Amino acid sequence: MRRGIVNYKNELAGVLTEEDNGEYLFTYDDKYIQNHPRQFITFQMPVSRQTYRSKRLFPFFDGLIPEGWLLNIAAESWKINKNDRMGLLLACCQNSIGAVSVHPIKEKDNG
Repeated sequence: MRRGIVNYKNELAGVLTEEDNGEYLFTYDDKYIQNHPRQFITFQMPVSRQTYRSKRLFPFFDGLIPEGWLLNIAAESWKINKNDRMGLLLACCQNSIGAVSVHPIKEKDNG
C-alpha cells in the first residue's frame, strides 16, 4: 500500500491511497471538511465524508503528473516506470504548479 497527503493551498485536504489490490481511494480530512465544505479539489470529488474509490488513478491526480520530455526525465531520474502512476505522483508532485500538491506518507515497517 502507498499513501500520499493531498494538500490544497498548503493545507491538508485529504489522503490518497493505492491499495495492494491496485484500487485507489481518496478521503477528505475531517478538519478540511469542517473548515472548507465547498472547496473541493476537483468537480468529480466534492467535499464529502465518503471515500472515493477507483480502479485507476483518479483523472485529476493523473493530470498532475508531468508529460512528454519532463516525464522522461522524471522517470529516469527516480528510476520509476512510466506506468507506475502513483509512484510518479508521489515523486513528482510535492511542489506542483497550482493549488494541489501530493506528499508521500512513509509507512512504518512492521518487521
